Amino acid sequence: MKRVLVVDDSAFMRRVLSDLFAAEDDFTVVDVARNGQDAVEKVKRLKPDVVTMDVEMPILDGLGALERIMKESPTPVVMVSSLTREGADATIAALEKGAVDFVAKTAGPISSIEQIRTEILAKCRAASLANVRQLVRPPVAPPPPTARLPAFAPSPQERIVAIGTSTGGPRALQEVLTRLPGNLPCPLVIVQHMPPGFTKSLADRLNTLSSLTVKEAASGDELRPGLAVIAPGDYHLGLVREGHKTVVKLNQEPPLGGHRPAVDPMFEAVARIYGPRAVGVILTGMGHDGTRGLKAIKAENGRTIAEDQSTTVVFGMPKAAIESGVVDKVVPLPDVAGEIVKHLQSKHGGV
Repeated sequence: MKRVLVVDDSAFMRRVLSDLFAAEDDFTVVDVARNGQDAVEKVKRLKPDVVTMDVEMPILDGLGALERIMKESPTPVVMVSSLTREGADATIAALEKGAVDFVAKTAGPISSIEQIRTEILAKCRAASLANVRQLVRPPVAPPPPTARLPAFAPSPQERIVAIGTSTGGPRALQEVLTRLPGNLPCPLVIVQHMPPGFTKSLADRLNTLSSLTVKEAASGDELRPGLAVIAPGDYHLGLVREGHKTVVKLNQEPPLGGHRPAVDPMFEAVARIYGPRAVGVILTGMGHDGTRGLKAIKAENGRTIAEDQSTTVVFGMPKAAIESGVVDKVVPLPDVAGEIVKHLQSKHGGV
């Protein structure tokens, strides 16, 4: 039985969320809290398995409460965020500070809960099993710029790096991208499972931290060395060749495994266009999205890398890929960037 603490300044939302969990056989609500200060004290005393945390609250807001909880009583937290730009930025900050995941409120409060019921339950179930040690650990500081700028030999062949991730992904992406050099000789394409309205905040944040140029992808974007594009929420990221260049082609084909964007379509597009010159990377996440796509990259003699269980927040997506036999190299998160660079420095780009 998963013990939940519901934190929200709205009495109505506290009741609705409590009823939602109470209707499930595997959850029990141990208490509710009306502000961040109340939440910090109750987490310390009640030791719940998972906390749902509103972002905007009086006395102590969700971000402040999250920081104190992760410092004083590390516990998996799922943020409940508004769809405003300010809410999106605060949510990305929360994921950096150790929140496992988040759920975005939609329109009115009643329709909101009904529309996101399945998502809240799934994310809280995953959060209750999350590796809290990885959430508490601050992102490893990247080496000094002079130490992470390798001398890349000119290559006549275009290459690409594709990264797929889900739960725990924003922190993982921060660690990988900040360790990659700005003079990377190829583009990166990224899928992070995330709803509309949040991927731009994620891309903007990573762009300020990384030597690479990071942006939310748009149809028509031309891929170029040193550019990383992140699939926008609610769109799959496809690629097409136009003459001598590769451009982004977003689409809204049906979700795969409940995800749009999904990792598999991006990996498959990369395999189709780049073949053995592709590097596919699967990081922390719930489920098995990405395994089919890595299989496509592997079939074209591209390189495949997965994050080791020791550093994942949720060892779902990497585990599925590893167990399917399509992963060439399994490494802890701090070593992923180095593995990418090592491969790009090789003469042939094949395995």
